Amino acid sequence: MEGLAKQKCIPCSGNLPPATEAEITQLKGQIPQWNVIKVDGESRLERTYKFPDFQTALAFTNKVGEEAENQGHHPALLTEWGKVTVTWWTHAIAGLHQNDFIMAAKTDEIAAEFSDKS
Repeated sequence: MEGLAKQKCIPCSGNLPPATEAEITQLKGQIPQWNVIKVDGESRLERTYKFPDFQTALAFTNKVGEEAENQGHHPALLTEWGKVTVTWWTHAIAGLHQNDFIMAAKTDEIAAEFSDKS
């Protein structure tokens, strides 16, 4: 099976079911540093990345935003001095879909580009 980061998001309308617990467990194994959290009863993926300063955190945020636009799937991004918290979930189904795991893996790849530069 192709790695998550190499896959593309599929258009997701509100008529697709959220990922099952078994699917979440299987997909989560491919992005071990992400946490599954509950917000208002919805499952979400969340991870905080650390950076040496605000400028690098902002550059990372912008790069994640560019990929989100390319894929048509958008996260919540909280950019602070030295860190960025990224949260993925599928609004249309009020939970997690394979797209969220794909984007989490893509976010990890983007973060790796920044750690290679430090």
